[in-house]
Amino acid sequence: MKNAWWKEAVIYQIYPRSFCDSNGDGIGDIEGIISKLDYLKRLGIDIIWLSPIYESPNDDNGYDISDYQNIMREFGNMKDFDQLLEQAHIRNIRIIMDLVVNHTSDEHPWFIESRKSKENPYRDFYIWKEGKDGREPNNWGSWFGGSAWEYDDATDMYYLHIFSKKQPDLNWDNDKVRQKIYEMMRWWLEKGVDGFRMDVISLISKNPAFPDGEIHGLYGDLAPYCAHGPHVHEYLKEMNREVLSQYDIMTVGETSCVTLEEAKKYAGEDRQELNMVFQFEHVELGSGIYGKWNDQPIDLIALKKVFKKWEEGLEGIGWNALFWSNHDQPRAVSRYGNDGEYREYSAKMLGVCLHLMKGTPYIYQGEE
Repeated sequence: MKNAWWKEAVIYQIYPRSFCDSNGDGIGDIEGIISKLDYLKRLGIDIIWLSPIYESPNDDNGYDISDYQNIMREFGNMKDFDQLLEQAHIRNIRIIMDLVVNHTSDEHPWFIESRKSKENPYRDFYIWKEGKDGREPNNWGSWFGGSAWEYDDATDMYYLHIFSKKQPDLNWDNDKVRQKIYEMMRWWLEKGVDGFRMDVISLISKNPAFPDGEIHGLYGDLAPYCAHGPHVHEYLKEMNREVLSQYDIMTVGETSCVTLEEAKKYAGEDRQELNMVFQFEHVELGSGIYGKWNDQPIDLIALKKVFKKWEEGLEGIGWNALFWSNHDQPRAVSRYGNDGEYREYSAKMLGVCLHLMKGTPYIYQGEE
Protein backbone atom coordinates (compact mmCIF):
# COMPACT_ATOMS: atom_id res chain seq x y z
CA MET A 1 0.00 0.00 0.00
CA LYS A 2 1.07 3.57 -0.71
CA ASN A 3 2.40 5.96 1.90
CA ALA A 4 0.24 9.00 2.64
CA TRP A 5 0.34 11.79 5.22
CA TRP A 6 -3.14 10.94 6.51
CA LYS A 7 -2.00 7.40 7.34
CA GLU A 8 0.48 8.85 9.84
CA ALA A 9 -1.87 11.43 11.36
CA VAL A 10 -4.10 11.72 14.42
CA ILE A 11 -7.41 13.46 13.73
CA TYR A 12 -9.24 15.52 16.35
CA GLN A 13 -12.94 16.19 15.82
CA ILE A 14 -14.26 19.56 16.94
CA TYR A 15 -17.99 20.13 17.44
CA PRO A 16 -17.77 23.94 17.34
CA ARG A 17 -20.90 24.73 19.34
CA SER A 18 -19.58 23.00 22.46
CA PHE A 19 -15.80 23.33 22.06
CA CYS A 20 -14.68 26.81 23.16
CA ASP A 21 -16.71 30.00 23.63
CA SER A 22 -14.56 33.11 23.09
CA ASN A 23 -17.16 35.82 23.72
CA GLY A 24 -19.23 34.51 26.64
CA ASP A 25 -22.50 34.02 24.76
CA GLY A 26 -22.67 30.35 25.71
CA ILE A 27 -21.94 29.13 22.17
CA GLY A 28 -18.57 27.86 20.97
CA ASP A 29 -17.12 29.71 18.00
CA ILE A 30 -14.25 29.90 15.51
CA GLU A 31 -12.25 32.36 17.60
CA GLY A 32 -12.49 29.87 20.46
CA ILE A 33 -11.00 27.17 18.24
CA ILE A 34 -8.14 29.50 17.22
CA SER A 35 -7.40 30.16 20.90
CA LYS A 36 -6.88 26.42 21.47
CA LEU A 37 -4.59 25.68 18.50
CA ASP A 38 -1.42 25.78 20.62
CA TYR A 39 -3.01 23.36 23.07
CA LEU A 40 -3.99 21.01 20.24
CA LYS A 41 -0.46 21.21 18.81
CA ARG A 42 1.00 20.24 22.20
CA LEU A 43 -1.53 17.42 22.41
CA GLY A 44 0.03 15.96 19.28
CA ILE A 45 -2.86 16.06 16.81
CA ASP A 46 -2.21 16.56 13.08
CA ILE A 47 -5.65 17.23 11.60
CA ILE A 48 -8.81 18.95 12.83
CA TRP A 49 -12.14 17.67 11.53
CA LEU A 50 -14.66 20.47 11.90
CA SER A 51 -18.30 19.51 12.30
CA PRO A 52 -20.51 21.78 10.14
CA ILE A 53 -19.88 25.52 10.46
CA TYR A 54 -21.99 26.55 7.45
CA GLU A 55 -25.03 28.82 7.54
CA SER A 56 -27.93 26.77 8.90
CA PRO A 57 -31.29 27.15 10.66
CA ASN A 58 -30.02 24.41 13.03
CA ASP A 59 -32.90 21.99 12.80
CA ASP A 60 -30.24 19.24 12.95
CA ASN A 61 -27.29 20.96 14.63
CA GLY A 62 -25.85 22.37 11.43
CA TYR A 63 -26.33 19.25 9.31
CA ASP A 64 -29.15 21.14 7.57
CA ILE A 65 -27.24 23.62 5.44
CA SER A 66 -28.86 26.70 3.91
CA ASP A 67 -25.64 28.16 2.43
CA TYR A 68 -22.61 25.99 1.70
CA GLN A 69 -20.32 29.00 1.20
CA ASN A 70 -21.12 31.03 4.27
CA ILE A 71 -20.40 30.66 7.99
CA MET A 72 -23.03 30.26 10.70
CA ARG A 73 -23.31 33.69 12.32
CA GLU A 74 -23.14 32.26 15.85
CA PHE A 75 -19.69 30.85 15.02
CA GLY A 76 -18.26 33.95 13.35
CA ASN A 77 -17.68 34.85 9.70
CA MET A 78 -15.54 33.86 6.73
CA LYS A 79 -12.73 36.18 7.84
CA ASP A 80 -12.59 34.21 11.12
CA PHE A 81 -12.48 30.94 9.20
CA ASP A 82 -9.66 32.19 6.97
CA GLN A 83 -7.70 33.12 10.09
CA LEU A 84 -8.35 29.66 11.57
CA LEU A 85 -7.06 28.01 8.42
CA GLU A 86 -3.98 30.24 8.32
CA GLN A 87 -3.14 29.79 12.01
CA ALA A 88 -3.67 26.02 11.85
CA HIS A 89 -1.42 25.69 8.80
CA ILE A 90 1.31 27.77 10.50
CA ARG A 91 1.32 25.06 13.19
CA ASN A 92 1.30 22.25 10.59
CA ILE A 93 -2.25 21.32 11.55
CA ARG A 94 -4.54 20.49 8.64
CA ILE A 95 -8.29 21.23 8.52
CA ILE A 96 -10.93 18.94 7.03
CA MET A 97 -14.54 20.04 6.63
CA ASP A 98 -17.79 18.17 7.10
CA LEU A 99 -19.30 17.73 3.63
CA VAL A 100 -23.09 17.33 3.89
CA VAL A 101 -24.42 16.70 0.40
CA ASN A 102 -27.07 13.96 0.71
CA HIS A 103 -29.50 16.74 1.61
CA THR A 104 -29.76 20.47 2.24
CA SER A 105 -31.92 22.58 4.51
CA ASP A 106 -35.41 23.36 3.23
CA GLU A 107 -34.25 26.97 3.60
CA HIS A 108 -31.51 26.53 0.99
CA PRO A 109 -32.19 28.70 -2.11
CA TRP A 110 -32.24 25.57 -4.30
CA PHE A 111 -35.14 24.07 -2.34
CA ILE A 112 -36.99 27.38 -2.02
CA GLU A 113 -36.99 27.49 -5.82
CA SER A 114 -37.68 23.78 -6.20
CA ARG A 115 -40.96 23.88 -4.30
CA LYS A 116 -42.37 26.87 -6.22
CA SER A 117 -43.63 24.91 -9.24
CA LYS A 118 -43.19 21.68 -11.16
CA GLU A 119 -41.63 23.67 -14.01
CA ASN A 120 -39.04 25.48 -11.90
CA PRO A 121 -35.45 24.90 -13.13
CA TYR A 122 -34.52 23.67 -9.62
CA ARG A 123 -37.46 21.26 -9.32
CA ASP A 124 -35.34 18.24 -10.23
CA PHE A 125 -32.63 19.16 -7.69
CA TYR A 126 -34.70 17.22 -5.14
CA ILE A 127 -36.75 14.01 -5.12
CA TRP A 128 -40.42 14.82 -5.72
CA LYS A 129 -43.10 12.15 -6.19
CA GLU A 130 -46.86 11.98 -6.70
CA GLY A 131 -48.88 10.49 -3.87
CA LYS A 132 -50.33 6.98 -4.14
CA ASP A 133 -53.96 6.24 -3.27
CA GLY A 134 -54.21 9.52 -1.38
CA ARG A 135 -51.14 8.74 0.72
CA GLU A 136 -47.34 8.98 0.56
CA PRO A 137 -45.53 7.58 -2.53
CA ASN A 138 -44.37 4.56 -0.47
CA ASN A 139 -44.24 3.37 3.13
CA TRP A 140 -40.70 4.50 4.00
CA GLY A 141 -40.08 5.79 7.50
CA SER A 142 -37.67 8.64 8.20
CA TRP A 143 -34.71 7.83 10.45
CA PHE A 144 -35.80 10.83 12.53
CA GLY A 145 -39.33 9.50 12.98
CA GLY A 146 -42.56 9.66 10.98
CA SER A 147 -42.85 9.26 7.23
CA ALA A 148 -39.86 9.90 4.97
CA TRP A 149 -42.17 11.90 2.69
CA GLU A 150 -43.49 15.40 3.32
CA TYR A 151 -46.55 16.67 1.49
CA ASP A 152 -46.25 20.11 -0.08
CA ASP A 153 -49.58 21.63 -1.03
CA ALA A 154 -48.05 24.23 -3.37
CA THR A 155 -47.69 21.55 -6.06
CA ASP A 156 -49.70 18.69 -4.50
CA MET A 157 -46.62 16.43 -4.35
CA TYR A 158 -44.30 14.87 -1.79
CA TYR A 159 -40.55 15.32 -1.31
CA LEU A 160 -38.20 12.74 0.21
CA HIS A 161 -36.35 13.35 3.46
CA ILE A 162 -34.45 10.43 4.99
CA PHE A 163 -33.86 12.60 8.05
CA SER A 164 -35.82 15.68 9.24
CA LYS A 165 -38.58 17.12 7.06
CA LYS A 166 -36.39 20.24 7.01
CA GLN A 167 -33.65 18.18 5.29
CA PRO A 168 -34.92 17.36 1.78
CA ASP A 169 -32.75 14.84 -0.07
CA LEU A 170 -30.86 16.06 -3.12
CA ASN A 171 -31.40 14.24 -6.42
CA TRP A 172 -27.91 12.98 -7.27
CA ASP A 173 -29.21 11.49 -10.51
CA ASN A 174 -29.40 15.06 -11.80
CA ASP A 175 -26.03 15.95 -13.35
CA LYS A 176 -26.60 19.66 -12.58
CA VAL A 177 -26.82 18.85 -8.85
CA ARG A 178 -23.55 16.96 -8.94
CA GLN A 179 -21.78 19.73 -10.84
CA LYS A 180 -23.01 22.36 -8.35
CA ILE A 181 -21.68 20.23 -5.48
CA TYR A 182 -18.31 19.73 -7.18
CA GLU A 183 -18.09 23.47 -7.82
CA MET A 184 -18.69 24.13 -4.11
CA MET A 185 -16.09 21.53 -3.10
CA ARG A 186 -13.49 23.13 -5.40
CA TRP A 187 -14.25 26.51 -3.83
CA TRP A 188 -13.33 25.21 -0.35
CA LEU A 189 -10.28 23.32 -1.61
CA GLU A 190 -9.00 26.40 -3.44
CA LYS A 191 -9.39 28.25 -0.15
CA GLY A 192 -6.93 25.73 1.32
CA VAL A 193 -8.93 23.14 3.29
CA ASP A 194 -7.25 19.75 3.42
CA GLY A 195 -10.12 17.36 2.78
CA PHE A 196 -13.61 16.27 3.70
CA ARG A 197 -15.45 14.01 6.10
CA MET A 198 -18.48 13.09 4.00
CA ASP A 199 -21.72 12.88 5.94
CA VAL A 200 -23.97 9.85 5.14
CA ILE A 201 -22.30 9.64 1.72
CA SER A 202 -23.48 6.04 1.24
CA LEU A 203 -27.09 7.30 0.93
CA ILE A 204 -26.77 9.57 -2.10
CA SER A 205 -28.05 7.06 -4.68
CA LYS A 206 -31.61 5.76 -4.26
CA ASN A 207 -33.32 2.77 -5.86
CA PRO A 208 -35.23 4.41 -8.75
CA ALA A 209 -38.24 2.11 -8.27
CA PHE A 210 -38.85 3.46 -4.73
CA PRO A 211 -40.46 0.19 -3.57
CA ASP A 212 -42.17 -0.27 -0.22
CA GLY A 213 -39.84 -1.42 2.57
CA GLU A 214 -40.25 -4.18 5.11
CA ILE A 215 -42.47 -2.89 7.91
CA HIS A 216 -40.64 -2.10 11.18
CA GLY A 217 -43.16 -0.59 13.56
CA LEU A 218 -45.33 1.92 11.73
CA TYR A 219 -43.23 2.37 8.59
CA GLY A 220 -41.19 0.52 5.99
CA ASP A 221 -37.40 0.25 6.16
CA LEU A 222 -35.78 2.51 3.54
CA ALA A 223 -32.18 1.37 4.20
CA PRO A 224 -32.08 -1.41 1.55
CA TYR A 225 -33.19 1.10 -1.11
CA CYS A 226 -31.08 4.11 -0.10
CA ALA A 227 -27.80 2.74 1.32
CA HIS A 228 -25.13 1.76 -1.25
CA GLY A 229 -27.55 2.50 -4.08
CA PRO A 230 -27.15 1.63 -7.77
CA HIS A 231 -24.98 4.64 -8.72
CA VAL A 232 -23.13 5.51 -5.50
CA HIS A 233 -19.75 4.22 -6.67
CA GLU A 234 -20.19 5.73 -10.12
CA TYR A 235 -20.85 9.15 -8.58
CA LEU A 236 -17.93 8.91 -6.13
CA LYS A 237 -15.58 7.94 -8.95
CA GLU A 238 -16.83 10.97 -10.87
CA MET A 239 -16.29 13.18 -7.80
CA ASN A 240 -12.79 11.80 -7.40
CA ARG A 241 -11.96 12.30 -11.07
CA GLU A 242 -13.33 15.84 -11.29
CA VAL A 243 -12.39 17.17 -7.83
CA LEU A 244 -10.63 15.02 -5.24
CA SER A 245 -7.77 13.74 -7.38
CA GLN A 246 -6.81 17.30 -8.31
CA TYR A 247 -5.68 18.13 -4.73
CA ASP A 248 -3.41 16.67 -2.04
CA ILE A 249 -6.21 16.01 0.42
CA MET A 250 -7.81 13.25 2.49
CA THR A 251 -11.38 11.94 2.49
CA VAL A 252 -13.35 9.77 4.88
CA GLY A 253 -16.92 8.70 4.22
CA GLU A 254 -19.60 8.07 6.82
CA THR A 255 -21.07 4.91 5.32
CA SER A 256 -24.22 3.79 7.10
CA CYS A 257 -24.97 0.05 6.92
CA VAL A 258 -21.57 -0.71 5.35
CA THR A 259 -20.22 -4.25 5.16
CA LEU A 260 -16.56 -5.17 4.81
CA GLU A 261 -17.05 -6.09 1.15
CA GLU A 262 -18.82 -2.81 0.44
CA ALA A 263 -16.11 -0.86 2.31
CA LYS A 264 -13.51 -2.33 -0.05
CA LYS A 265 -15.38 -0.64 -2.91
CA TYR A 266 -15.47 2.77 -1.21
CA ALA A 267 -11.94 2.74 0.18
CA GLY A 268 -9.95 0.33 -1.96
CA GLU A 269 -6.68 2.02 -3.02
CA ASP A 270 -7.25 1.00 -6.63
CA ARG A 271 -10.86 2.22 -6.68
CA GLN A 272 -10.31 6.01 -6.94
CA GLU A 273 -13.20 6.84 -4.62
CA LEU A 274 -12.46 7.64 -0.94
CA ASN A 275 -9.39 7.20 1.30
CA MET A 276 -11.26 5.48 4.14
CA VAL A 277 -14.72 5.00 5.62
CA PHE A 278 -16.34 4.96 9.02
CA GLN A 279 -17.93 1.59 9.76
CA PHE A 280 -20.12 1.20 12.84
CA GLU A 281 -20.08 -2.51 13.58
CA HIS A 282 -18.12 -2.13 16.82
CA VAL A 283 -20.25 0.71 18.22
CA GLU A 284 -23.45 -1.19 17.45
CA LEU A 285 -22.45 -4.12 19.67
CA GLY A 286 -24.52 -4.41 22.82
CA SER A 287 -27.37 -2.28 21.49
CA GLY A 288 -30.44 -2.56 23.69
CA ILE A 289 -34.02 -1.32 23.48
CA TYR A 290 -32.67 2.24 23.19
CA GLY A 291 -29.92 1.28 20.74
CA LYS A 292 -26.48 2.61 21.64
CA TRP A 293 -27.84 4.70 24.53
CA ASN A 294 -27.65 2.00 27.17
CA ASP A 295 -25.29 0.73 29.86
CA GLN A 296 -25.23 -2.95 28.90
CA PRO A 297 -21.69 -4.38 29.01
CA ILE A 298 -20.02 -5.00 25.67
CA ASP A 299 -18.94 -8.57 24.93
CA LEU A 300 -15.13 -8.28 24.83
CA ILE A 301 -14.64 -11.31 22.57
CA ALA A 302 -17.21 -10.00 20.08
CA LEU A 303 -15.52 -6.59 20.12
CA LYS A 304 -12.10 -8.08 19.42
CA LYS A 305 -13.54 -10.16 16.59
CA VAL A 306 -14.95 -7.03 14.93
CA PHE A 307 -11.60 -5.20 15.12
CA LYS A 308 -9.77 -8.28 13.82
CA LYS A 309 -12.25 -8.68 10.95
CA TRP A 310 -11.81 -5.09 9.74
CA GLU A 311 -8.04 -4.91 10.24
CA GLU A 312 -7.38 -8.17 8.42
CA GLY A 313 -10.16 -7.67 5.87
CA LEU A 314 -8.78 -4.36 4.62
CA GLU A 315 -5.12 -5.44 4.78
CA GLY A 316 -3.39 -4.54 1.53
CA ILE A 317 -6.67 -3.23 0.07
CA GLY A 318 -7.81 -0.16 1.99
CA TRP A 319 -7.19 1.86 5.14
CA ASN A 320 -9.04 1.75 8.46
CA ALA A 321 -10.58 4.73 10.26
CA LEU A 322 -10.33 4.08 14.02
CA PHE A 323 -12.68 5.67 16.55
CA TRP A 324 -14.49 5.06 19.80
CA SER A 325 -16.81 8.04 19.82
CA ASN A 326 -17.99 11.12 17.93
CA HIS A 327 -20.91 13.57 18.03
CA ASP A 328 -23.35 10.70 17.35
CA GLN A 329 -22.02 8.26 19.96
CA PRO A 330 -21.97 7.99 23.77
CA ARG A 331 -18.71 8.88 25.49
CA ALA A 332 -16.26 5.98 25.18
CA VAL A 333 -15.24 5.78 28.84
CA SER A 334 -18.89 5.51 29.89
CA ARG A 335 -19.85 3.05 27.14
CA TYR A 336 -16.83 0.73 27.09
CA GLY A 337 -15.09 1.42 30.38
CA ASN A 338 -15.91 2.56 33.89
CA ASP A 339 -16.54 6.26 34.40
CA GLY A 340 -16.50 5.93 38.17
CA GLU A 341 -13.73 4.37 40.24
CA TYR A 342 -11.72 3.20 37.22
CA ARG A 343 -12.28 6.17 34.93
CA GLU A 344 -8.58 6.96 34.43
CA TYR A 345 -7.56 3.32 33.93
CA SER A 346 -10.45 2.84 31.48
CA ALA A 347 -9.52 5.93 29.49
CA LYS A 348 -5.87 4.92 29.20
CA MET A 349 -6.82 1.38 28.19
CA LEU A 350 -9.15 2.66 25.46
CA GLY A 351 -6.53 5.12 24.23
CA VAL A 352 -3.82 2.48 24.01
CA CYS A 353 -6.18 0.13 22.17
CA LEU A 354 -7.16 2.78 19.62
CA HIS A 355 -3.67 4.10 18.90
CA LEU A 356 -2.00 0.69 18.56
CA MET A 357 -4.32 -0.63 15.85
CA LYS A 358 -3.60 -0.16 12.15
CA GLY A 359 -5.42 2.84 10.75
CA THR A 360 -5.94 6.55 11.31
CA PRO A 361 -7.22 7.35 14.83
CA TYR A 362 -10.01 9.88 15.32
CA ILE A 363 -10.31 11.56 18.72
CA TYR A 364 -13.54 13.33 19.68
CA GLN A 365 -13.10 16.60 21.57
CA GLY A 366 -12.61 15.98 25.28
CA GLU A 367 -11.65 12.36 24.74
CA GLU A 368 -8.03 13.23 25.47
